[in-house]
Amino acid sequence: MSKAAHFFEMKRRGAKIAVLTAYDAPTARAEDKAGVDIILVGDSVGVNLLGYASEREVTLADMSHHIAAVRRGAPEATIIGDLPFQTYDSPAAAVANAQKLVAAGADIVKFEGAHLAILEALEAASIEVCCHLGLEPQTHLEKRVKGRSAQEALRLLADATALDRAGMKLLLLEMIPEEVAAEVTRSVKAPTIGIGAGRKTDGQVLVITDVLGFGPKKLPPQPALRGGRRADGRDRAGLCEGRPDRRLSGRGEPRAYGAGGAGASFAAKGSERISLRRRALL
Repeated sequence: MSKAAHFFEMKRRGAKIAVLTAYDAPTARAEDKAGVDIILVGDSVGVNLLGYASEREVTLADMSHHIAAVRRGAPEATIIGDLPFQTYDSPAAAVANAQKLVAAGADIVKFEGAHLAILEALEAASIEVCCHLGLEPQTHLEKRVKGRSAQEALRLLADATALDRAGMKLLLLEMIPEEVAAEVTRSVKAPTIGIGAGRKTDGQVLVITDVLGFGPKKLPPQPALRGGRRADGRDRAGLCEGRPDRRLSGRGEPRAYGAGGAGASFAAKGSERISLRRRALL
């Protein structure tokens, strides 16, 4: 059974999926021990760790290097690896480059945008895929909420359902209104992971440097999923409690946080929340 199958079962049961980024072995080890369901090695490594000006500077070699480090730190974890900017311009390039990430240790690869031909090629090569809609940091230079107009929302929903039919295994929704994220989540079989997309997705992701307060700005308390059991049956340990929070703009929309908008606040009043105590990671 593929690792992604666990998350379809979690969606069926209504169990929330906890996702954090990691870029090195010690952080990956701590996150795995704490019970994080999925570790995302994102191209956010560029702005958050490597000092790059944007995600566009991240190379395939960078991603392979950090995925391998995370795999060494968490040998049994489910790892998603990002395909960097301009490494999936064609189906053939996407397959060749995704295979390099898989060889480095990724279980699932992620790319941005509604590229059906790319998804179909990766699926045909037996590579599991996490798609990414809403704000696409590699191509959207303006970091703003997507899907606010009816036209944008309908386009996003249509893209999500088309990708779902084509076989995506997970869908990351970034910086879209909660109502749109909820409708997408209801409409697709694949589990959805939100970042700045409200409370109604199947899981949430945070950027680890934002969780630990290593970014250039002081951040609000981070939202968190409560404890429980994760996909592999192990207890979540080190997950914090804390009061429900509301981290939306005055108009009820998610707001970005962190370097380059790589992370985004996604909590809302009464939501379940994900956060690791700093002492659990240090």
